[in-house]
Amino acid sequence: MGRGRVELKRIENKINRQVTFSKRRSGLQKKAHEISVLCDAEVALIIFSTKGKLSHYSTEPCMERILERYERYSYSERQLAATTDQSSNCEENWTLEYAKLKARMEVLQRNQKHFMGEDLEGLSLKELQNLEHQLDSALKHIRTRKNQLMYESISELQKKDKKLQEQNNLLAKKVTGCPEARDPHDEATLSEPPPSSSLLPPWLLAPFE
Repeated sequence: MGRGRVELKRIENKINRQVTFSKRRSGLQKKAHEISVLCDAEVALIIFSTKGKLSHYSTEPCMERILERYERYSYSERQLAATTDQSSNCEENWTLEYAKLKARMEVLQRNQKHFMGEDLEGLSLKELQNLEHQLDSALKHIRTRKNQLMYESISELQKKDKKLQEQNNLLAKKVTGCPEARDPHDEATLSEPPPSSSLLPPWLLAPFE
């Protein structure tokens, strides 16, 4: 006698529900892997537990590639369906654009958490290696930019120091009376001969009694 059909309903016992969830999740991921290998298909699997914990599986190193492909196909299908009604076309486009931006924002937020070292439990070894490579590349660019700014700052300080030294040497020459630092106007004044006595008025030339 064959088994009767079991009615599917929510498991009330929390422990049993969690055990069943773990088993079924592993089985679902295994099936997703099998169909990707057997049929050469791109598969993306996203699961959220009752506590909000994310579990996912992807045949690609980066799931975003599959999600973006899904969004493109979904967008095309909705556009074709909306061509029959121009009045609802604009509203559907805005709704779709909102959904795309929301999905993209969630992806960026998740990536940001990964870059901060958070929520790494659901990542596979390959995804962790890819994340490590991205962080190493980012640190390399940051160090290069930092060194460039430091070199520019040092060069600017050296130019200012050289200019100050030149000004200091010029002032020192003026203080010590170096002819090279004298004002040409002052030298012209000093080189003028004293006024001739023939140009003085007669009353100044007469002897005092």
